[in-house]
Amino acid sequence: MAARARGASGPAVRVTRAGEKGGALPRLHAITDERIARRPDMDDVARALAAGGGERLALHARGRGLSGREHYELATRLAVYPPTRLFINDRLDVALAVGAAGVQLGAASLDPQDARRLEPRWWIGKSVHDLAEAEAARASGADYLLAGPLYGTATHPDREPLGLARLGPIVGLGLPVIAIGGVTPQRVAEVRGAGAYGVAAIRALWDAGDPADAARLMLEEWQS
Repeated sequence: MAARARGASGPAVRVTRAGEKGGALPRLHAITDERIARRPDMDDVARALAAGGGERLALHARGRGLSGREHYELATRLAVYPPTRLFINDRLDVALAVGAAGVQLGAASLDPQDARRLEPRWWIGKSVHDLAEAEAARASGADYLLAGPLYGTATHPDREPLGLARLGPIVGLGLPVIAIGGVTPQRVAEVRGAGAYGVAAIRALWDAGDPADAARLMLEEWQS
């Protein structure tokens, strides 16, 4: 039986899957990009993030400019920090090969219901940018939503921020919502206050002076 939990506001949401190899959905998601994947210190930073986040942290292997082999190699490098969970963005073949706990699907990926045929135990997330996309993702069987960009971000400078006000209706759909885009440790409290289940970050974690401390700070809001 799946457990249920609430954010600071909003409806109860499912946060575990019976028999799920990854267990409860992590609150904090550290997402890589091609730049991070090629950094010589990536393994050291991943180790520090895992020390700070433990089982409440998901390390996402994402590399849109990487070849399939490079994406697989990135995933295997991130898979060695249990109890931290490993999620794979878009590359379902890589997720199967490394035994990932979950997958994150973008706009051009398979629908969640189709991805689930490959591995029913995955946590399957869908990236969404507005309420209409969130409703479609829920209808197609997503377990959670990655919603953003919540704030303005250098990663997507041309995309209008979602903002806290528009995050609320997405939270109201009843799926766990992971907020991404300009989220820093200083903003986590207001993001949780808007009902988000968790947060995701790239620069705020991978570029932090003390990655372990950054992970702990971003998770502190959910310890109370």
